Amino acid sequence: MNIRTMTPEEIKREGLKALAEKLGVVGMVRFLQQFERGERDYTKDREKFLGDKSVDELIEEIKARRKHEG
Repeated sequence: MNIRTMTPEEIKREGLKALAEKLGVVGMVRFLQQFERGERDYTKDREKFLGDKSVDELIEEIKARRKHEG
């Protein structure tokens, strides 16, 4: 098996086979579900949760939370 000459479909098939062998079918499905495309709009969600804060402001918030939590 030469990865460089395999088609994308062959690579996909071999990858799924390896996942199923290592994780079992249920584990393979659970792994693949992590990469499923969502129907949400990440940009809108991000803006909703973060607003227009700068990276520096977000870092300061994280540091303050960590300090407060312990």
